[in-house]
Amino acid sequence: MNIWSSNLGEFLALLTAVTWAIGVIFFKKSGETVHPLSLNLFKNLLAVILVIPTVMIMGESLTRSASTNDYLLLLISGALGIGIADTLFFKSLNLLGAGLSAVVDCLYSPFVIGMSMIWLGERLTFLQIIGVLLILSAVLTATHRKGSGHLSRRDLWLGLFYGALAMATTAVGIVIAKPLLNNSPLLWVTEIRLLGGIAVLITVLAFHPRRVAILSTLRNRQGWKYTLSGSFIGTYMALIFWLGGMKYTQASIAASLNQTSNIFIFIFAAVFLREPINRQRVIGIILGVAGAFIITFS
Repeated sequence: MNIWSSNLGEFLALLTAVTWAIGVIFFKKSGETVHPLSLNLFKNLLAVILVIPTVMIMGESLTRSASTNDYLLLLISGALGIGIADTLFFKSLNLLGAGLSAVVDCLYSPFVIGMSMIWLGERLTFLQIIGVLLILSAVLTATHRKGSGHLSRRDLWLGLFYGALAMATTAVGIVIAKPLLNNSPLLWVTEIRLLGGIAVLITVLAFHPRRVAILSTLRNRQGWKYTLSGSFIGTYMALIFWLGGMKYTQASIAASLNQTSNIFIFIFAAVFLREPINRQRVIGIILGVAGAFIITFS
């Protein structure tokens, strides 16, 4: 019992990685029938519905005395990092598959560093440079002709483009909100960012000429179980575990354990989706995770 209590934060942080990886596998299956815009809107709506009672159960407030600028900043952060970025991620996931997406997702750390240098005035350390180079090498190695498997060049490059753009947009969304993250309740921040994501998705769909057809993909019975499972496990459960990990252990330790999600995605993609594993992909995921760890601890 003492062991569990003393390592609760680390355990929850590792559970975050596992649940997100499981969610990605479900999202990949869901993406076979459900449009990325519909999938993203559904998982965000479900998360908001579940987060509201969670906030109340934990004794926190759904509202907070904050300035209009703070609310606006979080809404913009959510619009970019959740509404736009997650839609791009789902498009990339559909094209690349979960295994290659796990490698491309490692680009998140270099983008956060770059955005932090621009917005927060942070400087790049020598170890961070090494980490960035490792991650770039990882992507180049995994997406080499021998590592891309049976993907067409078009799907490969489009998937890389959407994936890289998703990580860049996610990084922007996090970095611009970082000054508020350190002094605000995480559930409140998450709630407002989710609302920002939902708002931009509803706006896009309102003006989309194919909005009816896009939303109708949610009615597909074959993909419904994957959509619901991925949204609950990969969004809500992963969020709760992430909050617990951040609360009960050091942020650096939690972040490093969260990063192992890429490894779990890579493994689960091979086991459950029967995606190919070859030398290039294995080298890619090793380089990518190693680079992410170096960046985290430098």
